[in-house]
Amino acid sequence: MNEVDPNAVDAASFAALKAHAAALERQLHDAEVHSAARLREAELKAEAVRAGIVDLDGLKLLDASALATRTGAAQDDAAHVIAKLRHDKPWLFAVASSSSTATVPQAAPIKRKLATEMSVEEWRAARAELLRRR
Repeated sequence: MNEVDPNAVDAASFAALKAHAAALERQLHDAEVHSAARLREAELKAEAVRAGIVDLDGLKLLDASALATRTGAAQDDAAHVIAKLRHDKPWLFAVASSSSTATVPQAAPIKRKLATEMSVEEWRAARAELLRRR
């Protein structure tokens, strides 16, 4: 009858498994490269915001060589790259102003006067206003 050589089947399945493993390794490598690039971009964005960048689109002006991965602390690299960008292109960053250190006042809800606190004339005017709004 039809005899199949077990060594040929094993060799074929081994080759298929080997090709599948190689494809998975390529996918893993691509995912690692992509995640490292996204992490580097996130660190640059965070450092740029910390440095006071006006528009994050200014990060597109960075050289690709500046974004190259180096061994060591990536946060220090991002700080160094943003410091260099701030020195080279200062118009991308907000100018620190020492003239006013006042903060924006807190939004407080409007306190309405109760009818018991109003005079008769104030009450009539408020009632007329309410009726007019209907």
